[in-house]
Amino acid sequence: MTTETAIDVFEENRPLLTGVAYRMLGRVADAEDVVQDAWLRWSRADRAEVREPRAYLVRVTTRLALDRLRQVKSRGEAYVGPWLPEPYTTDFGDTVPDTADRALLADSVSVAVLVVLESLSPLERAVFVLREAFGYPYAEIAELLDRGEPAVRQLAARARRHVEERRPRYDVDPAQRRKLTERFLAAATEGDLDGLMSLLAPDARLVGDSGGKAKAPVRVLFTADKVGRFLAGVSSKNLLPDMTHRFIEVNGGVAVLVLSEGRPDTLFQLGITDGAISAVYIIRNPDKLRVLAGDRPPRRANSM
Repeated sequence: MTTETAIDVFEENRPLLTGVAYRMLGRVADAEDVVQDAWLRWSRADRAEVREPRAYLVRVTTRLALDRLRQVKSRGEAYVGPWLPEPYTTDFGDTVPDTADRALLADSVSVAVLVVLESLSPLERAVFVLREAFGYPYAEIAELLDRGEPAVRQLAARARRHVEERRPRYDVDPAQRRKLTERFLAAATEGDLDGLMSLLAPDARLVGDSGGKAKAPVRVLFTADKVGRFLAGVSSKNLLPDMTHRFIEVNGGVAVLVLSEGRPDTLFQLGITDGAISAVYIIRNPDKLRVLAGDRPPRRANSM
C-alpha cells in the first residue's frame, strides 16, 4: 500500500473514527486528538500485515479513546456546574440516506444519551457505542477489545439497561422540533413569560453548562415556572451586545447558536416530549463553543 493510498484509506474512514471517538468521549477536541493519534499509528504500521484496514483503524481508535477516558476518570476532575457534551455537528447530508439509520445515528449522539453515557464505565461505554451506534457484532467487539464474547455480551446488557433506565424520551420529529424551537426563541428573546409557559411542560428542566467560565445556573432548574422566569429574566437584562442568532444542527437535532459581535456566546437545544418543551440545554462554556467559531479546524491526515 503506497503512502497516498494509505492516506485515502484513512480519510475514507475518518468520519467513522471520529464518530466512535466522540461518542466515547463527548468532547470534539479529544475526539480529534484520538483520531490524529490513530493516523500516526496507521502511518507507522506495517500495512502489508493489515488484512482489514477498517477493522484495524476502529480497533486503534477505540483503544486510544478508552485510554483517554480512563485517564479522565482516574483524575476525577471536578467540573463547575452541570456538564453537557461539547457540540458536535451532525449534518449527515446525503451520507446517511436511510431514515432509520439516520435516526439511530442521531439518537446515539444526542445530548440526552451522551449525558447518560458519562456514568458508564469506560469498557461499558465502548461496548455500547460499538454495538448500539454502529451495529458491530459481539464477536467483533470482543476481538476489538481483547475480551471474551460472553463478557462483552454482559457489558452490553448492563450498559443498555443503564441507558434505557436513565435517558429521557424525546420526540424526534425534525419539523416539530424546528417549529417549537422557533417559537421558543421568539418568546425568550422578547422576555414573553406567558409565551414561554405555554411551550414548557409542567416538569420542564433547564441544564446550563458554563464550566464556571460564563454566567449560567450552577444547578439544574426544575419546573416550568422556574425555567420560564429564569429565561424571561435573562432576556429583560439584554446582556449581549450586537446579538444575532442562527439555526444549526448539532447532536442530531436543531439548535440555536446565539452570537455576540459575531462570536458564539450561547447554544440552546430543546428536548421535546408530547409536543411540549421538557428540557432546555444551554451551553455557555467558551471552550465548548470554540469549535462552532471555526477556531479549531479539523486536522487532516495528509497535513502531517
